[in-house]
Amino acid sequence: ARAAARMGDARLVRQSLDAGRARLDRLPRPDHPEHHFIIDPDKWDFYEMDAYRLLGDDERAASHARSVIRISTGPDGTEISPMRAAEARLTLGVAAARTGEIEEAIGMGTTALEADRKSLPSLLLVADELDKELRARYPREAAARDFHEQIMTIKRGTARPELPF
Repeated sequence: ARAAARMGDARLVRQSLDAGRARLDRLPRPDHPEHHFIIDPDKWDFYEMDAYRLLGDDERAASHARSVIRISTGPDGTEISPMRAAEARLTLGVAAARTGEIEEAIGMGTTALEADRKSLPSLLLVADELDKELRARYPREAAARDFHEQIMTIKRGTARPELPF
């Protein structure tokens, strides 16, 4: 589905996601859904979010991103899947940037980058998407330039000491 999204083939994205969902629904609920190589129903929204963001279907991507954040948050408000929640916030940022909501976009992006997470390369792939949207749509906005500099600082490995990476 993600490859089809990168090619802009919406029909194939939907077919692939529908087929994957149908296969997943036939499987028993996993005993250890936290295992990295298990695809459980809770992770499926994450994959759909990613494919729809890449396709540019912002409404669907944002809907799945909100679901990912909800699923990634425990009853007491703590994030039980901070990496997925961070990528979901970046997806919401991309959708906001595309609809002219620069403050929302940068706010989501900044919050995502401050999250406790484990896979910086994966997070930077999505952060780069947000950065490109901001630079393309708002080249004269200081906030967009500041966000770009934050991304570049992280890539150079000279991030602020308070960040967990």
